[in-house]
Amino acid sequence: MIEKEKYLADFKEAVVNVYPISDKAFDLLAETAHIQQFKKNDVLLREGRVANDIFFVCKGALNSYFIDEKGAVWNKWIYLERDFASTRFSAIIKTPNEFTLQAIENTIVVCMPYHQTRAAINQNDELKNLYIAYLEKKWIVINEEREISLVTKSATARYLKLLQTHPGIDSRIPLQYIASHLSITPTQLSRIRKELNR
Repeated sequence: MIEKEKYLADFKEAVVNVYPISDKAFDLLAETAHIQQFKKNDVLLREGRVANDIFFVCKGALNSYFIDEKGAVWNKWIYLERDFASTRFSAIIKTPNEFTLQAIENTIVVCMPYHQTRAAINQNDELKNLYIAYLEKKWIVINEEREISLVTKSATARYLKLLQTHPGIDSRIPLQYIASHLSITPTQLSRIRKELNR
């Protein structure tokens, strides 16, 4: 199996894990999708631009971040293999995006133009159900779990959960990104790692 076929197969498996759709429905979804490669530090979406694409990470890692008025960088989310990365808020209401989306490793993605993807969703009930299931899983379940975790779990517990969900992330991703993702400082993360290694 050539690499492109493998990446599309991974994409299909991730989609079907969200909601089971037929091959015909998947083909409609994948019709406008294409494979893109980005080098480390390449910017996929710059702050101030309107988001037009949804990315499925096949290989590598992306980071979304914004810079506040004092110049401090705030990392919003790390996207790893089998994650969907986009700023749907910007795409839906066609407003400039507040975040920058950047490759933090050499990265390969399946790129789906947002409005063409929405057009496919609008004409197929299976894809509508997939879209609803994804929104429920990502924007309700996962985000709510994260919000609750920030309040009820210790930083150490959140770090261990991240390692369990993404084994090896600490050897791949710079620690400042991981710290920001966990809503702690790099110094706090360094202290946690030292305690766990004792």
